[in-house]
This record gives sequence, C-alpha cells and structure tokens, in this order.
Amino acid sequence: MKVLMFGWEFPPHILGGLGTASYGLTHGLAQQEDMEITFCIPKPWGDEDQSFLRIIGMNSVPIVWRDVQWDYVKDRVGHYMDPQLYYDLRDHIYADFNYMHTNDLGCMEFSGRYPDNLHEEINNYSIVAGVVARQQQFDIIHSHDWLTYPAGIHAKQVSGKPLVIHVHATDFDRSRGNVNPTVYSIEKNGMDHADCIMCVSELTRQTVIHKYYQDPRKVFTMHNAVSPLPKEIQDIQVKKNPKEKIVTFLGRITMQKGPEYFVEAAAMVLNRTRNIRFVMAGSGDMMNAMIRLAAERGIADRFHFPGFMKGKQVYEVLKMSDVYIMPSVSEPFGISPLEAMQCCVPTIISKQSGCAEILSKCIKTDYWDIHAMADAIHSICTNDSLYEYLRDEGKKEVDSIVWEKVGVKIRALYEQVLKNYGK
Repeated sequence: MKVLMFGWEFPPHILGGLGTASYGLTHGLAQQEDMEITFCIPKPWGDEDQSFLRIIGMNSVPIVWRDVQWDYVKDRVGHYMDPQLYYDLRDHIYADFNYMHTNDLGCMEFSGRYPDNLHEEINNYSIVAGVVARQQQFDIIHSHDWLTYPAGIHAKQVSGKPLVIHVHATDFDRSRGNVNPTVYSIEKNGMDHADCIMCVSELTRQTVIHKYYQDPRKVFTMHNAVSPLPKEIQDIQVKKNPKEKIVTFLGRITMQKGPEYFVEAAAMVLNRTRNIRFVMAGSGDMMNAMIRLAAERGIADRFHFPGFMKGKQVYEVLKMSDVYIMPSVSEPFGISPLEAMQCCVPTIISKQSGCAEILSKCIKTDYWDIHAMADAIHSICTNDSLYEYLRDEGKKEVDSIVWEKVGVKIRALYEQVLKNYGK
C-alpha cells in the first residue's frame, strides 16, 4: 500500500508535538508489511531519517518550468532528494504559475516554520501538492493537521484517491474557545472533504463531531504513542541535589498549556516548603507574563526559565526532574507526559487532556484546581513510597504504549476506507 502524506514538521527540526507524532506514526506504520510512505514537508533540512519513508520537500517541487542542468539541480537539492525526481515533477506542472514568486529552479520558498505569512504558505503548499499528486503513485492520502488539509483536498481532487485527515488539535484547543474564523473554516473544509477523520483522542473526536458537525461514523480515535528511547538518551547521566526537588513544566508557554496554573500551584507549594525548585522550560507569548507572575508571588528565586529546549536537552531536563506536570487547559493528546514517564519521572496531568484517556499510573487533576495540583506536587516530593510507585509503575505502563500498535490500527483503517471508497 502506498500512502501520500502531507505534514508540516519532521524531526529533528520540530517546534512541538506535531513533528514528534508524525515521526512515531510513520515509523510505526512503516513496520507494517508492504507499506510505502511518501511524506511531504514544506522545507527539509537534509538530516531527516529517510530509512523507512521518502521525504519530498515542497520547496524543491517546480511549479514553473525552468531549463536547468542536472549538476546544478544535484548541487541544490541532492543532499535530501534524488535530482531525477525534480525533472519528473517538472513534467507534471499543471498550470501557468509564472505570476507566482519562484526561484531559479521554478520552486516556491518555504520557511519550514510558522511565519507571519502562514496562510500564504499554506495556500502555496496546496498548489505544490497538485504537482506532487499528479506525479506520484499512491493509494490513499493522509494529511496531518489543519495546515495541510488544503493540500490533501487538492491531492484528492487531482487523483480521485480517498483522503484521511489527522486531527492533532483544533482551534478550540489552541485558542481556549476564542476561535479564529479563518482557521476554523480551513479545518471544517478539510473535515467535510475527508473520507475518514482520525483524532488523537476521544476528547478531540467529540470536538470534531459537535463543533465541526461531522458524521460520527467517519470520525475515529487514534491515540498517540511514544517511541523507545535511543541508547544515547538512556545513557544520559545527571547529578541531582539530594536536598532539593525539581518540578518541571515543559512545553509552549501559551494560553492552551495553562502555565499560570503551574505558577500559582508552585506558590502554594513554596508556602509549605522552600526546598523545591520549579522549572518552566519552553517559549511562547505568555513567557514574560509568567516571569512577572513568579516575581509578584515572591517565588522568583525558586523559579527557572531556561527557554526552548530540543532534542537531548529535553531529556536532560526530564532526568533532572522529580515531578513532571502538564496543567493544560485543553490538550488534544499531550506526548510530553509519556516522555517524562519513560524517564522514570512521576507525572501530574490535567484531566482535560487526551493522554489522560490511556494513562492510569499518574496523578490527574482539573487544570484549574491549583489546590489539588499543589497537594499532588507536595505529596510526590515528600512521600517516598508514592514517588517510587509512580516512577516504577509509570515507566512500565508507558513502555507498552508503542507506535507499532498504532500502525496496525491505522493500516486497518486505511483498508476499511479503501474498501468503502466510492460506494
């Protein structure tokens, strides 16, 4: 079975859970027999793992015909793509795009990030998807998150192949209900055109059914999983101060993630004991406000803001931690608690998260209940038996939540979609 996937991030260059999930999901799916995956991203960097799939950089797909030499193409794109593919794609340019801004290869540039002109990049990406869909051979289309829904729709219109969309989050999650109408319309249009909608949790599935008015029969829950830790991560050694505990929040410091509840709970804990340090690792539009809030609460001396973490740094911070907390207001899934539990860190999560549906060896509180959150932090930091139970049982639980099992389910869903398509 050949799958044409559209995504926006792929490790090691990621800015959030979308890239991590895209990698794990495709890796788990690739373990299935007779599975070929082509994964399109706006801008590859050349160091992506292509051992189990093929990556197409949309910034290397020509939409305007240019007469360029093989050696020049090889020099420009050869570090992540076979130059022959450039010429094959060039043969499938389907319209006159000379009015678009293109480079000397006839390709559009993409930032590979989330720039101020994001909606323009989403539209450009969907134009390029039309060339890819005309040239590639595939059985089914799989679009990850709202940024690539227009590309999926275009590929479906071009190829006549069924479209699966993967809802990693909705704008209701990202905006705490203050929905951007443009984003909502892109999301809803993608769902309306999809033959199958995969959601990362039952929480998200219910949002899709009730807020986007989708037929429940085509909406399925497909929980995320976690990839086994590579040896270099397992081998990380950290030195802990036995006299102090460390409690960590790791993620975007935005409204959706509930950072203010973490700071308020920290202030309550520090009223009881001062031998705990709090780390808010990440970046986001609420970071300065959280620094001010920590100062207002008189706890700035026990609070650390190390900024955005990536790769190995994430695991170094986790392994230093005695407690991990995710107080998200609305979290479609939330992979970071699973990563913390892999590192033997007792974990507290909000009940308003998708991962709460599959995790039991952790403490769950309502995101707004800072009293319960503070009690949980204090209990783990002062009760050795509770700490050891959550550390050991949490690790056991999360080690069984693997992407290979998710891959089996996705493959089965693909087959069901293909069987019913056109009926």
